[in-house]
Amino acid sequence: MTSEVTYAEVKFNKPKSSGTKSEPPAAPKETNLHQSGHSFSKLLLTSLLILLLLLAISFLIAFLFYFQKCSYVHKEEKATRELTHTELECVKENSTPEGKDWSCCPKSWGPFSSNCYFISNGANFWNDSEKECLRMNAHLLVINTKAEQDFITQKLEIRYAYYMGLSDKTLPMGERHWQWVDQTPYNESATFWHGGEPNNPNEHCVMLNAVSKKWGWNDSPCNERHKFICKMMKIYL
Repeated sequence: MTSEVTYAEVKFNKPKSSGTKSEPPAAPKETNLHQSGHSFSKLLLTSLLILLLLLAISFLIAFLFYFQKCSYVHKEEKATRELTHTELECVKENSTPEGKDWSCCPKSWGPFSSNCYFISNGANFWNDSEKECLRMNAHLLVINTKAEQDFITQKLEIRYAYYMGLSDKTLPMGERHWQWVDQTPYNESATFWHGGEPNNPNEHCVMLNAVSKKWGWNDSPCNERHKFICKMMKIYL
């Protein structure tokens, strides 16, 4: 008996190597990273713009608040001044700086130009005199013109000296720096010193007194007691 031979096709698959290198990142992933960085930059820029806008709004609000506060303080000062002086003596005017009909000074104060003047009965130190004027919403006398000086001196008693709102600081080189209490610039051409005055760098305050019946300014120690003169703006109604 003839035997049959059977052929079979056998295929052998090569085993996969365990040391195969990983594939490089796919291109789409690089694109995603680039888009993510771009989005972050846009977000940062937007945040900065919002922050600047908030700062600008805050500054505007602060400015408006400050402006309103200044207006309120000005009105309060005016109201306080009117309440402080309950008795006023008023004169009808054709025109006033505030468009009002009446210009007024407190009773016992003297009017001149756009100001009112008070001459004290008692005597005090220079600093205390200024405090007393401030209590009445005024300040120590500031003289700007010869006409103002003449108006004041006509009302003074020749036997007294009167503090005014001028004082000085001695600078390192010995020069004297004069300053008015209301911060008006000191004008050497509009001063009315007695001859030879001021003559003592240790006398830092100024008084108005008469020498040989002529009124003028004299430097004086600040810790002497003298009468004083207060000045304030007129009240308009």
